[in-house]
Amino acid sequence: MALTRHMLRTGVALALFAVAGTAIVAYTFDQTRARIAESERASLLQKLHALLPTGQHDNDLLSDTLDVTAPELGPKTVKVHRARKGGIPVAAVFTPVIAPDGYSGPIKLLIAIRYDGTLAGVRVIGHRETPGLGDPIEEARSGWILKFTGRSLSDPQPGQWKVKKDGGAFDQFTGATITPRAVVKAVYNSLNYFAAHRDELFAPVTAPATAAAPAQ
Repeated sequence: MALTRHMLRTGVALALFAVAGTAIVAYTFDQTRARIAESERASLLQKLHALLPTGQHDNDLLSDTLDVTAPELGPKTVKVHRARKGGIPVAAVFTPVIAPDGYSGPIKLLIAIRYDGTLAGVRVIGHRETPGLGDPIEEARSGWILKFTGRSLSDPQPGQWKVKKDGGAFDQFTGATITPRAVVKAVYNSLNYFAAHRDELFAPVTAPATAAAPAQ
């Protein structure tokens, strides 16, 4: 009997430890997940404000969004953050636009286009290009990506939206043409998509209609 009671107490203790351990792990996971989500939110907002400073809009860029799917922007759904001031459209930020034909794989871009069709800026947010050859697309590595700011479908003309090696207006890198070529193409495609869908992108959100109450 004594052995049985001892085994029972041991089993109950182990069960309690297991429950407590599981609760602690679950709590820690929830807390960590919340911190990670908040960190990602803050990082995204910082990137958005780098292209569209707070003085240029008065709405919440993280909540005024819509999802679009278009081959011009890449194979996956793209989030569009819409900037407005006093309810008037200011710009749209697409993320992530995918340049699928990078040298070492897809290149992820954040592209901000003003309502008038000019670029507010372009940033690379993910890539696997060769260090020292393809990574000058990063803002921290060179000023190449900054040269898109202010450009539009008419600046340069459509036939010039290429790297110089292909007869276009944009520099390539020494020993690396594929990477900048992919980025230029993706930015140009995004400008074309915006021009074709601008009014749809900024269409006001309407509340769903409610059914009329039945007559008494």
